[in-house]
Amino acid sequence: MIALLTALLLQSSAAGAPLTREFVVNAPSEVVATITAGCAHCDWAADNREALLLELRVDGEYSQHLALVRGEDPAAYPVMLGRLASGKHALTIAIDHTRSAPDAGALTVTDVAFTSYGRDAPEFDWLQFAPRLRARPGTIEKFSDFPLVMYAERNIRGETGQQYRYQYTVIFTNEDGGTPTDRLMATWGRTTDIEFVYGLPVGKDVGEIQAEGHKWIPFAGPKVGTHPVLWVATLNNMVADHGPDEAITFAPAPFMVDLTGTSREHVMDVQPWMYATTSKEMQREGRIDPAAQPGSGKIPDPRRYATAEACGDVTDATLAFDIGVRRPDGAVAWFATDRGDAKFRIARGGCFRGGAPLPDGTTAAQIVGLRVRAYPRPPHEGDPAPAPGTGSVTMKSVTMIFMLNERYVPTKSAFTWKGSLPVKTDGAPVELK
Repeated sequence: MIALLTALLLQSSAAGAPLTREFVVNAPSEVVATITAGCAHCDWAADNREALLLELRVDGEYSQHLALVRGEDPAAYPVMLGRLASGKHALTIAIDHTRSAPDAGALTVTDVAFTSYGRDAPEFDWLQFAPRLRARPGTIEKFSDFPLVMYAERNIRGETGQQYRYQYTVIFTNEDGGTPTDRLMATWGRTTDIEFVYGLPVGKDVGEIQAEGHKWIPFAGPKVGTHPVLWVATLNNMVADHGPDEAITFAPAPFMVDLTGTSREHVMDVQPWMYATTSKEMQREGRIDPAAQPGSGKIPDPRRYATAEACGDVTDATLAFDIGVRRPDGAVAWFATDRGDAKFRIARGGCFRGGAPLPDGTTAAQIVGLRVRAYPRPPHEGDPAPAPGTGSVTMKSVTMIFMLNERYVPTKSAFTWKGSLPVKTDGAPVELK
C-alpha cells in the first residue's frame, strides 16, 4: 500500500532556521521525499550563483545533501530516505552555507511530499536496492559533474553479457575527464554523462559496479540497510565501493524506465530540464564558442545542434550521419555529425544518437533528410588496419531528429524512417528515403 502525504507551503530566507516536516509511515517502507524548491538567485551558468546545497536529516540523523541545480523557479527533487519503520518521522531541511554558492540567494520550499512503498508495493523491490552516491572530491567545490537523476531498468543484459535483475544508471551534468565535449555531441548527442553504476545479477545477492577503466567488479562495500554506498571515484564518474568518510551523500530517487526501441538519452527527453542544466555547465566552464572547430573540445551553442536517433546493428564498424536541411532556394544542404574527423564517428549498435551543428537560425522544421556513412572500425592499438569492406552496418529505424528550442526543450522534425537497410563500410553516403 502506498501512502502519500503532502506538506503545506514552506518558505525560508538564506539565513532562516531549518525547516522540519513530520510524516507518518503506516508500515515498514522505502520512503521517497519529493521536495519542491528553488533559490532566489540560483543560476547554474553563473559563478558564485550556481546552487544552494541543502542538508537533509531524518529523525535528526544525517541522510544526504540535495543540490538545487534548476534555478530560481521551484522544481521537484525526489530523494530516497531509505527504509523507515512504521510510526512518526521528521525530515529537516537546512541550507549548508559552507557548500552553497555564496550568491545563490534565499531558499523557497513550496512543497514536501512523502510516498511510502511497503513490501506489497510493486516499486518496493527495485527501490530497496537503489545505491547511494558519495561525491567525488572537487564536485562540490567546482559545482561540476553533479548527479541529476537515477533510473532503473529490469531484466537487462549488461555489456559483459551479465543478466541483471535490476540495473541502475545515473545521469551527471557532465564529466571532467573522458570524452571531450565536441566528441560527446557528435557521438552521443548530449553533454551529460550517463553511467551505469550498479547492477544486481539475476539469482545473486551481490551486485556489480562499474569501476575505474569501465571494469565491472563485484560490490564489496558498505550498505545502508539494503542500499549499497558508492563513491564517485574518477573524472569520468566511475564508482568505487570505498572512499573518504567525509564525502557527502546524494541519493536521488530512481524511477523505472523501459528503453526498448530507444536510446538511454530518451530519459533526458522525458525530463528535458537536464538539457538546460548541462548546457549551463558548458557555458560556465567556457566550453561554448560560436566559432568552435572540431577537435577543439568546445562546441557552438547546443541549440544549434540537430541530433538524430537511430537503431541498427553495427559490427566491427563505425558510422556517421549527414543531416539534410532545406535551404531557402529549395536545395538540400548536408551537415555531417563526424565533421570530417574519424574520432567523431559512432561505434556502437542498438539505438544511438549523433549530433551536428547547423547554421545559426536553422529550425527543426527545415530538416528534411538523413544519410548514413559507414566505415571499418579503426584498429586497436598494436593491431593491423582492417581490410577495406570489413565490418557491417544495417539500419533499422530513425526514431527522430530534433533540435533544442530557446528553452532547451527538444523540438522534433517530421523526419522518421523504418526498414532494413545494409550500409557498406566504404564511406559512401546512403540516404534514408
